[in-house]
Amino acid sequence: MRKEECFYVGTVVNKFSFKGELLVKLDTDEPELFTEMESVFIEIGKNLVPFFIEKSQLHKSLLLRLKIEDIDDEATADSMMKRDLYLPLSFLPELEGNKFYFHEVINFKMVDSNHGDIGIITDINDTTTQALFEVDFNGNEILIPLNDHFINQVDRKNKTIHVTTPEGLVDLYLE
Repeated sequence: MRKEECFYVGTVVNKFSFKGELLVKLDTDEPELFTEMESVFIEIGKNLVPFFIEKSQLHKSLLLRLKIEDIDDEATADSMMKRDLYLPLSFLPELEGNKFYFHEVINFKMVDSNHGDIGIITDINDTTTQALFEVDFNGNEILIPLNDHFINQVDRKNKTIHVTTPEGLVDLYLE
């Protein structure tokens, strides 16, 4: 399984017991969706390695307590610290309307109600306080805040996002 075919679930942040249980900090608004997983991919080096889950349960809000097959002691659990967990993209439920997954809109065209076609979405930067669309406009990068109030329509069929940006925002990049 390649990383591009998967989505990030969370990171192992701690051990729970001396029997090899792990605590995973989930990257989700709906942690309960991950309590029924049968398997998971763990990034080891540059590879995603599949592991079977014996049992899982929520532990204090966004932590998932996992018992993974063949991780039966503290030493093995220690070797899993700070490792990222992934699941195949096919596990994500389909979203409708103006809701979307970040990976889903890469290469969509962005059309602004004031400026028309402003380019192709190349990435979404979610490392800042406000997530940003990174849009390529003829080799220049335009950063558009990912804000529900700006998004008019997500047209999956035509791979287009229609937005209304604040006055002057796009002009900053076009001058």
